[in-house]
Amino acid sequence: MASSRKSDKTLYIDREALSTLALVQEGLLKPVDGLMDRKTAEEVTRTKCYKKHSFPFPFILAPKGRRNEEILKSLEPGERVTLMVDHEPVGWLETKEVFEIDPQMRVQEIYGTQSPSHPGVQATLKRLGHYAVSGKYHVEYPKYRKIKELISTAKNRIGAKQTSALMMAARPLHRAHERLIRTTLDRSDLVVIFLLKPYQEDTTLPYELRHRSMEYFVKNYLPANRVIIVPLEYTYIFAGYNEVILDALVAENFGCDELVIGQNHAGLGSFYDKNRIQSVFDHLRGFKIHIQTAPEYSYCDICMTLVSNKTCPHGEHHHISYHADSILELLKAGLMPPAVLIRKEISAMILAHLFPNRFENLEKIYYDLMPGSGLLESQSEEDFYIKLMKLYQTTSLK
Repeated sequence: MASSRKSDKTLYIDREALSTLALVQEGLLKPVDGLMDRKTAEEVTRTKCYKKHSFPFPFILAPKGRRNEEILKSLEPGERVTLMVDHEPVGWLETKEVFEIDPQMRVQEIYGTQSPSHPGVQATLKRLGHYAVSGKYHVEYPKYRKIKELISTAKNRIGAKQTSALMMAARPLHRAHERLIRTTLDRSDLVVIFLLKPYQEDTTLPYELRHRSMEYFVKNYLPANRVIIVPLEYTYIFAGYNEVILDALVAENFGCDELVIGQNHAGLGSFYDKNRIQSVFDHLRGFKIHIQTAPEYSYCDICMTLVSNKTCPHGEHHHISYHADSILELLKAGLMPPAVLIRKEISAMILAHLFPNRFENLEKIYYDLMPGSGLLESQSEEDFYIKLMKLYQTTSLK
């Protein structure tokens, strides 16, 4: 085989593209094993399959920018180009083919719409060029390899025969999330919680805060040796209506036997066909992983516990629904949600983050209102919120 021709040409990509390239390089989107050329891309677009396995759209690299476009147009087969992120080399690509794409059709394939009002469409068009390049590549990005090793080590440590995956944003982590994790753990040896980490960082509930909340729950209320929390960098390819297909593919390639999703999971796409309800999974090819759809949980004020909507005999007017956005609105307003919705310790973490140094004289308020040991002790804002919730839960006075 002839050696590739070296060049001093450079393609500038962002960290989101780097992460996506690494995902394939580490085998986490198998059977996809590299960048697709024009012929393969057109076939995948037409059939929604790759190597007899369902895959929703072509895997391509089409970085935007005038300088990138000039470089792409100048590349010849066999020519090697350096991949650069933030002015640092992160890998190389050996050119096979450069071909033109339609960015509007690309976002249609990913999101199911071209509407500029869709935030994903807007964000993707800002980083998507008119030319794609295919060919062998290598990038330096060890994060996924470390996660694979972490999951493998956890499975071997307990001899897990059944490993289940959960894809969760936990924004914030509430009681229904907890119930879902527990019921999954009931039938699995090991549960892998893929905590979603988007590239556009959430300043309200950043990843580190959501991870800390999940870690608190796992360490204090679950057999921690049977649950692991790992980050899943959610690049733009996961953001559309094909999200659930890619979730299943990633979970399977990370070594999980089952993916558990909620009934309202994006992309599930339930519909009636031939007098029976179907979902996107009824039309998938090549998957070995089992997909388990979990019921929706609510709190019933008659049963006085969390219930499945399928098993509780009482009407919806007796149910408190767990809508993460509404719970977050309470927290953003500075209010502590009731403990029936979210643990007080997790509320305290979030409020302390959202409202740092909220009280002018925290120590005085604390000692004026809270029972204590009688000793002078330094108290954090999180401690204050936890003690305050305990006062809310006092029931001797009506």
